[in-house]
This record gives sequence, C-alpha cells and structure tokens, in this order.
Amino acid sequence: MEISATGRLEVRITAADVGKRVSVRRRHDPATEGEKFTDTVGVLASWDDGVLLITRKSGETVHIPEASLVAGKVVPPAPARRRGPAASYQELAHVSARAWRPVESERLGEWELRAAAGFTRRANSALPLGDPGLPLPAALDAVRRWYGDRGLPAYVQTATGAEGTQELLCAELERLGWTREVTAELWIGALAPVADLDEGAGVVLSREADDAWLTRYQRKGVSEVALKVLGTGPSVWFATVPGEGGAAPAAIGRCVVDGRWAGFAAVEVDPALRRRGLATRVMAALARRALEEGASAAWLQVEADNAGARGLYAGMGFAAHHAYHHYRSV
Repeated sequence: MEISATGRLEVRITAADVGKRVSVRRRHDPATEGEKFTDTVGVLASWDDGVLLITRKSGETVHIPEASLVAGKVVPPAPARRRGPAASYQELAHVSARAWRPVESERLGEWELRAAAGFTRRANSALPLGDPGLPLPAALDAVRRWYGDRGLPAYVQTATGAEGTQELLCAELERLGWTREVTAELWIGALAPVADLDEGAGVVLSREADDAWLTRYQRKGVSEVALKVLGTGPSVWFATVPGEGGAAPAAIGRCVVDGRWAGFAAVEVDPALRRRGLATRVMAALARRALEEGASAAWLQVEADNAGARGLYAGMGFAAHHAYHHYRSV
C-alpha cells in the first residue's frame, strides 16, 4: 500500500490508470463481521459510476465501491524470471495453439476461430490475440454465428496473470453476459532438468498414438477428429510404458517440440501404479528426445484443482506463468 510521509495510507490511482496492474485496500462496512480491510491485486478493468472493477490473476472480477478505498497504487511490472526460461504471453499463446490444432479455423482480424467437432474447448474456441477488426460486441456476434453454423457452443479463450494478458477482455466478456466455465494454468520450466530426473528406461516413443496408447488416454471414444488434433504440431511424440502381459499401458504421455519449446500433455498413469515414478519416467524420456531436437524450455497445462499434478510439476522445476479461461456465450 502507498503510505505518505505522514504515515497515512493514500489512494494514488485514478480512472486514468485503467488497464494497469494495481493494488488496493478497501474498508468493509462497519456492520460486516470479519476483517476490517481487504487487499486486492489485479488489473484495473474499469472505473465507472463510482465502482472499480479489478480482474485478479485467477480471472475473477472484483467490484469495489470507490467510497470504500483507503489505499491504492499502480504495481510495477513483474521482474524477469531468475529461474527457468523467460517468455511473453504472446509467445506462449502461439506455441500452445500450434501444439493443439483444430481441424478447421478461420481468421477474424487477429482472432482465430477454431473448431474440431467439439473435441476439447481449446480446439473449439476463439483465440483473441489482438484486434478482431470489429467493435467487440460485433466481433462476439460473429463468433456466435461461426460456431452456431457448426452446431457448437461459442467459446472465447482468454488469459490473465502475466504481462500482456487479457484482464480487460475478461471483464468485458462478463459485462456482456459471457460465463467463465473453466480455469487452468500454463506452467513453464527448464527442459534439461526434466531429462535428468530419470533414465527413461522402458519408455517406447512413437510418432503416432497407437491403439495401446489410446486405451490409457482419459478421453474415451476418441474419434477421427480427435486423432487429427492429437497428431498436430511441428514435431509430435507419444510415449508409452507398456503394461504387463498385454495389459493397457502403465503410463503414457505426449510432447510437441516447437523451436525452443517442448509442450507436455496427456501424461497419464494407471491408477493402480501411481506414485511409482512412472509419470516422471515418461516426461524424462520425452524431454531427452526434445533436447535432441534443439528444445531448451518446457511448458504444460494443469487444472487449478489438480493438487497431485501441481505438486509433481513444481518438484520438476515448473512454475505458473499465467492462467487461462474459457468463456461461453449464454
């Protein structure tokens, strides 16, 4: 919080700071039980009619009455990462999009409309990475029509929590009645330490997802469309730890190598064989192959409530870069 030379808290933000990351403290109604003050950090999405809208890193939008403010300041940009790779949101958005391509896409200005017969929200959502070339309400109408023509719900994928992410767009989508359904995080880390975690013995690598790999993949009833999405990317590898006696694989994984980046996904282990290091073995084998192809950094996506995966990846040196969300038209 900002404290003046006299020791008093001060509000040092105005409506001119909309679009900047801020930190504010507000006072609760005296009749309210609990803490007297609440601190909020996020992007100032708007300041209209005496109410501030602040979008947090999680994507949540907080409404704060101007009259309740006791302190506020603009937060300086986050310092450069001192561990692992540095990356912009724009770079990671493009890399992750290339690793999970739809079967059909169309440009709307600098937005990409993506469809894959409903297989995953990522492959069936609009990706806004700039100006759509239309006022936002008109652009969203175009998104609804495009997905409606394909019998699909209209989704927009957004991101929050890093420099250059889309807190303002999130707030506008909510104001226009779109509903946030899913939040996950994209984590990044150095690639070589992952390769050093395990020898990767017994892991079979392939360019295609064969029948055995698909029997362990959590999305059942995989269609031809899904197989096309799974196989997309600059350099795609599938990893399998075979099961005993012809049983379903003990573990699987997928990696897409794209320049300096290796993206991990679909790392799944037989529930009866968890906590035996199989996920680490799969990722280490894939990391070794990615290193051979010239990659040096890694990324992956993890659900916000998947405590087991978050603990595993944190132990490998990964850390959250930004959160991403899917907003659905109602």
